[in-house]
Amino acid sequence: MLKPILYSKYIVFIWLVSAGCLFAERAAAQNELEYVGELGFSVGGAQYFGDLNTRGALNTLKPAIGIYYRKYMNDYVGLRAHARFMQLGYSDVYNKNEFQNRRNLSFNTNLWELSLQGDFNFFRFEPGSLYERFSPYLTGGASIFHYNPYAYLNGVKYFLQPLGTEGQGTALYPDRKPYSLVSYAWLIGGGFKYNISKKVNVGLEALYRFTQTDYLDDVSTTYAGPAAFPALPNGQPTVAAQLQDRSSVKGSPIGVIGRQRGNSRDKDQFVTIELTISILFTSYNCKF
Repeated sequence: MLKPILYSKYIVFIWLVSAGCLFAERAAAQNELEYVGELGFSVGGAQYFGDLNTRGALNTLKPAIGIYYRKYMNDYVGLRAHARFMQLGYSDVYNKNEFQNRRNLSFNTNLWELSLQGDFNFFRFEPGSLYERFSPYLTGGASIFHYNPYAYLNGVKYFLQPLGTEGQGTALYPDRKPYSLVSYAWLIGGGFKYNISKKVNVGLEALYRFTQTDYLDDVSTTYAGPAAFPALPNGQPTVAAQLQDRSSVKGSPIGVIGRQRGNSRDKDQFVTIELTISILFTSYNCKF
């Protein structure tokens, strides 16, 4: 009569031990370390391409800095929000083409950008791992940015958009409206990243922008001609008249009405090349 009771006690004991082991295993899984994202900083250079830099030259790289947060979706995919400040600029003095050199236009601008990007690793990337801590990756997305081109005349800085250097806002060109100082761009690029410790990643990234404006440089269509910029009461040319055609510095003026000043068929573009460093965030949520 005792054996069945002992057997039932053994069964209960074994069940309790098994349940305890299963609970412990689940608790361990729930406490497994998981990388959920990273906060990073970027620093590098930015280069403009457009009506003043038609050759794609990388000879006027200017500073670019940024801050970003990347959310890990899994070991291959991440979503990123990246805020950047950069400077862009170019001058016709770098152009060997005779017309472009005679045109003698130039610009600079500060540019603030906010982008949303998707990052796709070629290899499995698992920080803290001995063998899966490096990967090349592709990135793409879109950004919105603010710019405001300016140039110097006799050592004085002038913002170009309010001047209407291609006749914007004048009675002679009612179809030419002042351009917006806010635009957007499509982004595509790639890079490499490497995990140097359980808390830090470093990387190198190149990111190209196809913008939806042709006025980063304040140059797009044809010369408006002197008639669009009436002289001052004292007979002197206005600032707008002088900045819309700078060719007189190198000889006779070339800015006659209707003559090509830029190419409105192609939008402006720019690229950043940046080093990145980021701090990793972890949680103890189960990955399974």
